[in-house]
Amino acid sequence: MLFKPKAQDPRVPPGQTLTQKFPVLTYGPTPTVRAEEVRFQVWGQVEATKEWSWDELMALPQSDLTADFHCVTRWSKLEVQWRGVRVLDLMQQVQLKPEAKAVMLHCYGGYTTNLLLDDFLRPENLLAHTLFGQPIPREHGGPLRLIVPHLYAWKSAKWLRGFEFLDREALGFWEVNGYHRRGDPWKEERFSDD
Repeated sequence: MLFKPKAQDPRVPPGQTLTQKFPVLTYGPTPTVRAEEVRFQVWGQVEATKEWSWDELMALPQSDLTADFHCVTRWSKLEVQWRGVRVLDLMQQVQLKPEAKAVMLHCYGGYTTNLLLDDFLRPENLLAHTLFGQPIPREHGGPLRLIVPHLYAWKSAKWLRGFEFLDREALGFWEVNGYHRRGDPWKEERFSDD
């Protein structure tokens, strides 16, 4: 008797495998940052540099997001539940200069990754502090990480400390080291073509 192979879940991009676990992948040491130590900054191509303490971030409107999470190492976890501040809600307090074209995400520990504004200023993107109803564990990027669900997870920067707005695209850590500058999982943009 022949068995038809199970059709792939339409939420899973090509080349990805579903996992029930939530693997932890990090390059370099895992920073230790307590919530009360967070000083989140926005600078660069903005009319005024801004900074928020943890309490000030928590005073902003809070939103829930359930989204699929796709790692460039070929695993996907569906329906991950996050809570935090939507990027668009935070950006209501920031005035970008007309020259702003891209953003570099800066993290405690020195990690960076880049996004063009079209990928950054989307309604689903979230500065997350909660994962499945609990504070995000340190190994998953707590106390604060960005969630950019439409791109591979390396763009969802862990231990987030700020946004630097740029007048042109610059490459972050993994992008300089051979990863694709954008990272769309549906196009399998894993590595640079250059």
